[in-house]
Parts: sequence; structure tokens; C-alpha cells
Amino acid sequence: MGAGMRAWVGAWRGAPVRRTSGRVAGLVVLVALTVLLCLVSLAVGAKAVPLEHAIGALTAYDPALADHVIVRESRVPRTLAALLVGAALGLAGTVTQGLTRNPLADPGLLGVSAGASLAVVLGLHVVGFQDPLGYVWFSLAGAAVTSVFVFLLGSSGPGGASPMRLALAGAATTALLGSLTAAVLLLDSASLDRYRFWAVGAVAGVRLSTLADLLPLLAVGAVLAAGSGPLLNSLALGDDLAQGLGVQLGRSRALCATAVVLLVGTATAIAGPIAFVGLTVPHVARALVGADHRWVLAYSAVLAAVLLIGSDVLGRMVARPGEVQVGVVTAVVGAPFFIALVRRRRLASA
Repeated sequence: MGAGMRAWVGAWRGAPVRRTSGRVAGLVVLVALTVLLCLVSLAVGAKAVPLEHAIGALTAYDPALADHVIVRESRVPRTLAALLVGAALGLAGTVTQGLTRNPLADPGLLGVSAGASLAVVLGLHVVGFQDPLGYVWFSLAGAAVTSVFVFLLGSSGPGGASPMRLALAGAATTALLGSLTAAVLLLDSASLDRYRFWAVGAVAGVRLSTLADLLPLLAVGAVLAAGSGPLLNSLALGDDLAQGLGVQLGRSRALCATAVVLLVGTATAIAGPIAFVGLTVPHVARALVGADHRWVLAYSAVLAAVLLIGSDVLGRMVARPGEVQVGVVTAVVGAPFFIALVRRRRLASA
């Protein structure tokens, strides 16, 4: 073997190692950015808190200091809520796009968020819940029932569930559930008042005790989603090839759907239906690390957390002493991205 050939083989063998090290380094940078944004989130608000006071509230809490009380009682819970909800939506969006093989899919477009929202409205109307812990089971049930319904509707007819059929079924289901939600709210003005703030998408006012109670559900969903990377890589090859590789399609799709239901249902119960996070973030992750879902899932979780924490901080800065809810900020950021994505795919298919 000539010297040139040996050099080429050595470079080819070393390429995966360099790619992996680059991905790990990128993930470390994103985690560091997340920590930095969390610190900024603790300091920024209607009342600015010096960064040293914000850190002191975590390391040497003094209830006699107003800054410490603000950080511990208000900003720590909302920062953790943005972190957890963002990561959950990023993972759910990646799993949804991989499961449907549709890059324009996310839990909101497939009706999962609308199902969770309708169930929460019914909980508010019938039972009168005031806390996410009270209506989380309604949210999970609504997300689960909607997921099954959309999949069955998209699977009807010859050829089974195709990405286009699932998207159309999700769009139709979202419109139907949105109409039912509006009908319930018109019948009950009290539920409308409670729903109005929640439906915008907000992490303000979340309590640490609520997050602690809901954390197991998010953890189970995150573990299922993180473990679905190899399955999603196989499903990306098509059903026939995936089955040839030993993948049990029914069990794999049920596993992925369970992860999406747990993540989206719990995140929606905490912060309301926040749009575009699950749609936009996986595309950014794939642009950074390629199509391997194992890495896309990891990057999507961190990138979505960065997006949601950053959007919450931005919403507090642009309207002082008030604030713009995080769901509004993510919609402003995500809508142009979605339009550009649709235009690019239309041009590519023309």
C-alpha cells in the first residue's frame, strides 16, 4: 500500500473520532450556555438583582434579604420550569419528526398539544383545578387519546400511516379540538379567565413543589425519548428495511408515542401550549450534528432549553416593568423559521 493510500485510510478511520469529539465539544458548549442563561434568568426581571446576589441566594440563602427572596421564590422555579419544559418539547419534537418521517411535524401540528389543552379546559370547567398538579392527568389523558386518534385516522386506507396522512389527520384534529375548546370556554367565563393566561404559554408562577411532583413523569418520558435514538435511525430507512433489521414496528411506535405523550402532556400542564419549539429546534440540531438521532436528541434537548430560557429572559427585558409571556416570544421566533422551512422544501421539491 502506498504512502498516499495509507494516509487516506488513516484519515478515514480518524474521521468518526473527530466527528464524535466535535459533537461532544459542541454539547459541552451548549450546556455551558444553558448554565449562563440560567444565571441571567435569576438576575433579570422587573427588579434587577445583581448577579452576586442571585448566586448568593442559591449558596447562602438569607430570607431577610429581598433579593434572595425574589430569586428563591420566583425566579428559581420559573427558570427550572423553562429548562424542563424546553428540554421536554425539544425531545418530543425530535421523536415526532423521526416517528412520522416528516420534518414539518411537531406535537402541536399533530394535535397532541390541542388534545392536552382541551382536556385541561375540561378539567378547569368540571373540577375547577387551580394548579398544574391537579390537571396534569387531564393533560396526559388528552395527549394520549389524541395521539391514538391521529395515528388511527392517519393509518386508515391503503398503505398505512404515511407522513402526509398523519400531518393531515393532525391538522384536522387540531382544528376540531380547537373548536371544542372554544365552545367550552364560551360556556364558562370563569374557566376562560383562568385559561387565558395559561393558553399563552408561560412559566411564571410555577412552584417548586409542583415541579418536584411532575419531575418523575418528565424523567420517564425523557429516558424513553433518549433511548429511542437507534429505533428512529432504523425507522428513517423505511418500514421494510427497519423490519429487516429486526425492529418491531408496533412496539417501537408505541414506545415513541408514549415518550411524546409524557413529555408534551406534562410540559403543557406546567406551561401551557408553547408552539414552534418542538418544530424548529430539531432542524437546528440536525444542521449541527447530522441525521443521527442519538445526537439530534441530545442537542435538541439542550437547544430547546436554551431557546425557552432565552425567550423567557427576552420577554422580561422588552416590556419592563411588565413582561411578554414566553409563548409569545417563541411564536415570534418560530413562525418566520417555519415559513422559511416550508418555502425551502417547496422549492426543493419543485
